[in-house]
Amino acid sequence: HPFILADRIVMLDHLTRGRMMFGAGPGQLTSDASMLGIDPMDQRPRMEQAFDVMMRLFRGETVSERTDWFTCDEAVLQVRPYSDFDIAVASSISPSGSKLAGRYGTGMLSIAATEPAAFQVLDYNFQVWQEEAARHGHVVDRAKWRLMGPMHIAETEDQARANCRYGLQWVFDYLSHIIPIGDPSAPPPPSDFDEFVDFANESGRMVIGTPEMAIEQLERLVEKTGGFGTYLFLGADLADFPSTLRSYELFAEQVMPHFTGQLGPVQASYDRVVGAGSKWVDATLGAQLTAIAAYEEERAARS
Repeated sequence: HPFILADRIVMLDHLTRGRMMFGAGPGQLTSDASMLGIDPMDQRPRMEQAFDVMMRLFRGETVSERTDWFTCDEAVLQVRPYSDFDIAVASSISPSGSKLAGRYGTGMLSIAATEPAAFQVLDYNFQVWQEEAARHGHVVDRAKWRLMGPMHIAETEDQARANCRYGLQWVFDYLSHIIPIGDPSAPPPPSDFDEFVDFANESGRMVIGTPEMAIEQLERLVEKTGGFGTYLFLGADLADFPSTLRSYELFAEQVMPHFTGQLGPVQASYDRVVGAGSKWVDATLGAQLTAIAAYEEERAARS
């Protein structure tokens, strides 16, 4: 029920003192919908109905709304939100998510950004988001566009591949039974592990490799989209926990600074010093020898 969910989101906003965001989507697990007795064809329309009510409740409105599955009779939240928390609507291939995000002026989360079919329509969904926002008096902020994709990096590509023997194919097989992946008429992915990784990397679906390969993937996304705010890792057990943690560390150490520009001045300083040859060593040595000679002269004068 949208009223109960809105109330719980506001409570979470208070409990975390504003360190939360609210993400909305119709749900990809149709098996969950089945257990709740919900027809998958009803999920998107119901999400839109619920989302509209929740947005009004968050604004402090008193809401009366009656549908075939819920009723709000002068519903109003007892507690206002703690913060102006961030809200994002999930989008994949169809424009339903981008349209809703634009209508309500929220952020957008492209949850399958590197899947080829979804990658091809990233710019289209941005356009829908932008147009719908303008129609409803909102302005799109690229900083609130989040793109998600699978990625695991290590010091070498061979190491990344070895790490992902842990769970990559298991995760991919699971996902293939939940959401449409690739062209249904195309041959299935290779069963051989190394051939599967080649298939995944070459298609752009994911990165199993090095920080340099991660940078190339993000640059490909930037070029396709014209710019976005955040890249999110698919949170799945592609590798064991220590290897996954190291992947995140490498991303923070070598990939993020490439895009924030933090490495540029450091590299320029290094290149300037090394490019000078022995100039600075000679200058330092000369200063040291001069100081030694001056002291010896002073010492001799006291004798």
